[in-house]
Amino acid sequence: MNAQEVKDYLIKSAKDDLQLFTSGTDVRELVFKRSNQIDQLLLQLWQHFGLDKSDISLIAVGGYGRGELHPKSDIDLLFLLKTEPSPPQQQALSDFITFMWDAKLNIGHSTRTLAETYEQAKDDVTIATNLLEARLLTGDQGLFEQLQQLVKEPLFWPAKAFFKAKYEEQLVRHQKASAFDLEPNIKSCPGGLRDIQTITWVTMRHFDARRLDELVEYGFLDEAELNELNECRDFLWQVRYALHSCVRRPEERLLFDLQHQVAELLGYKNSTQLAVEQMMKRYYRTVRRVIELNQMLLQLFKRATLGLTKLTMSPMNADFRRFGRYLDVCQQDYFDKPENILKFFLEVARNSNIQEVYAPTLRLLRKARRSLTEPLVNHPACRKVFIELLREPRGIAAFKLMHKYNIMASYLPAWRDIEGQMQFDLFHAYTVDEHTNRLLQNIERFSKPEHKEEFPLGSILILQLPKRGLLVLAAIFHDIAKGRGGDHSELGAVDALEFCQQHQLNMHDGRLVAWLVENHLLMSTVAQRRDINDPDVVNNFALKVSDASRLDYLYCLTVADICATNDTLWNNWKGSLLRELYFSTSRVLARGQQQAIDLEERIAEHQAKALKELSRKGFKASMVETLWQRFPSDYFIKFQPRQISWQTEGILKHKNDAPLIMLSKDQVRGGTELFVYCPDKSKLFTTVVSQLGAKNITVHDAIIFSTKDDFALDSFVIMESDGTQVNKTARINSIKKSLEQVLGSDKPVKFSQPRLPRQMKHFSVETKVTFIETKDPATTLVEVMAFDEPGLLAKIGEVFHQCGFELESAKITTIGERAEDFFTVSADGKALSQSQQLQLHTAMLEHLSESAQELEAN
Repeated sequence: MNAQEVKDYLIKSAKDDLQLFTSGTDVRELVFKRSNQIDQLLLQLWQHFGLDKSDISLIAVGGYGRGELHPKSDIDLLFLLKTEPSPPQQQALSDFITFMWDAKLNIGHSTRTLAETYEQAKDDVTIATNLLEARLLTGDQGLFEQLQQLVKEPLFWPAKAFFKAKYEEQLVRHQKASAFDLEPNIKSCPGGLRDIQTITWVTMRHFDARRLDELVEYGFLDEAELNELNECRDFLWQVRYALHSCVRRPEERLLFDLQHQVAELLGYKNSTQLAVEQMMKRYYRTVRRVIELNQMLLQLFKRATLGLTKLTMSPMNADFRRFGRYLDVCQQDYFDKPENILKFFLEVARNSNIQEVYAPTLRLLRKARRSLTEPLVNHPACRKVFIELLREPRGIAAFKLMHKYNIMASYLPAWRDIEGQMQFDLFHAYTVDEHTNRLLQNIERFSKPEHKEEFPLGSILILQLPKRGLLVLAAIFHDIAKGRGGDHSELGAVDALEFCQQHQLNMHDGRLVAWLVENHLLMSTVAQRRDINDPDVVNNFALKVSDASRLDYLYCLTVADICATNDTLWNNWKGSLLRELYFSTSRVLARGQQQAIDLEERIAEHQAKALKELSRKGFKASMVETLWQRFPSDYFIKFQPRQISWQTEGILKHKNDAPLIMLSKDQVRGGTELFVYCPDKSKLFTTVVSQLGAKNITVHDAIIFSTKDDFALDSFVIMESDGTQVNKTARINSIKKSLEQVLGSDKPVKFSQPRLPRQMKHFSVETKVTFIETKDPATTLVEVMAFDEPGLLAKIGEVFHQCGFELESAKITTIGERAEDFFTVSADGKALSQSQQLQLHTAMLEHLSESAQELEAN
């Protein structure tokens, strides 16, 4: 027997087992089978290298000690010695280990004497945990029994100390990741396999048990809880088995590029929802169940078994009592009435000291939840309490716990459908239900003084809303229809109106909630993708909103929604755009739609304010006005007076022929304004955005003008890739220097193709080009939706150049892996004709498709 033969045997065996797995063989059978197979192999090798004649104990520890081995799990071994090994023994052990490495077995091993093992385990809870699961494979039986006796000694990691260490270990592990990560670690994330093992370990240490089912005999688990834990573990084992089989190496992370393969191995098929979304939905639901069981059981263990909980019981009324921050019910049969489930959470809302559910009560609540035969919303008494929750100032705190313990799903059937619903993209960082829960928490933050600087306008408006509960209802329903197919905003609005009618809200309130749900994306779309300096854009938005109260509600919902989508989405740029749109719309609503903005009046106003500032700095009015005569009139509409003043000052001070590159010290809509003034040249826009992309700078906005004598007046709003302002001196100087060099040179610029990030490699977005009608006869609005590959903006600019069209402005929006950019273009000062639109459409699709193919090839 040589290493290659063993390797070939294991590869064939893995293939055979994978066929069994895909044909439906129980994963437990396969996991135990592989462990037994490795047992037999190690016993043969032990004899092969003459170690069976030694007094060394070969011991399986960790997961292998439990008799569980997934395809690429580590095979953890302890070589236990009575004394230091002799040279022949050292050589035999070395040959044994080398052989296993050569056979590509994932070996983790340690070689220690009994005394060394005991001393190290006393100081290291991980070693101690491994020894709890130790299993003798072969060797000195007596030595192994001595080890077991030492491990069982009362002073070796007493149950209290062991519990505290494992619990703190879990807290640290949970702080490193979320249960709802897009690429979760199925072993260590909250709700993963490690959480199930932690329950087993702490109870094993106390009860000297080796299996979960033994805990039922001790009264620590009931049969239903044991079955649920086993069900959750089995599903996580299936995912892990498939994951190991896909990558053929140790891997516990469900990376994007692996999720499709794992879903396919598990038998999921694309339908209304993608196969990967179906699999991840069950995954997220499973980890939520594990988290609940883990927290309940560890709290029960801490309270009932170890006596670590020293909380004073505070009576509240006939139904409730409080243990510190935990709420408990006084009667075991309290939840027999369905409405009492809601009343329990109403008590949470009415008492700011309560933050959690006491473990014995949680056990009762779980049983009541499982025994429901119909949704709670079907009970009139429950509907009455739900409306009371909406009216409570701390109602959102109650809804948070209701979501955590699956009561939202028990109340509202539509909520159950979005529970665990993920969207396979880089934009939505959370499942739909978790996103909605975070949106509600953001609404709560608006009213807290400590978040006033973070949400300055939201903190004011939230206090002005006539009925905050209507905003909460709109938040609950805004994404309730995702995953059904069709427009989730329209479908959700229908659900919301029916809910309001069922709960006897008046028609005005019901219509407001339904309108907010249907239009919850409207304000962010207008702010980020339209020119909000255009009076027509603001007027049309005001027409849709119709009154100031709706605008207040919509602003709060929009900001809370964006902030809850992912942790990197909200930035000063978006905040500034939304505030500007809010105030512009407020002015329109206040004066009435019939009073249109006079553009000539706006031009005069902006020029007067800018000239006043320039005069204060010593510039003569005649000098300024001579320069402005070269500028198109639209320039004074698109820019604010302070921008006009800053740009004009820079041009008047610029005394040489080199390109003028300026970066503003003041924030412009939350970003940094980059201003470029130089003789207009071919591919100017493409050159600028390419240089910025090479420096990892993101462009959010661009306004492109040319003077009457063909000088570029180009303004870009830029930010660092993390959404912060570009304000470091060295960074600014580097940007200016690189742009001055490329724009001051007559040599053609070569654009390098940046590397595609790993996370984006397995996503694809169909390129779409849409032309949007406007009232302006001189320009055409073009929407380009495409895969947000590195350098995309430069490639789009290149297409405009090749077609001979002028770019007037750009609004850049990135939604995960998808770019949704808007460009204002013209041809010889006119809007694009039908034939020119067709030309641009064809060129854009061809150019971006070729680019995507090149990326795939790389």
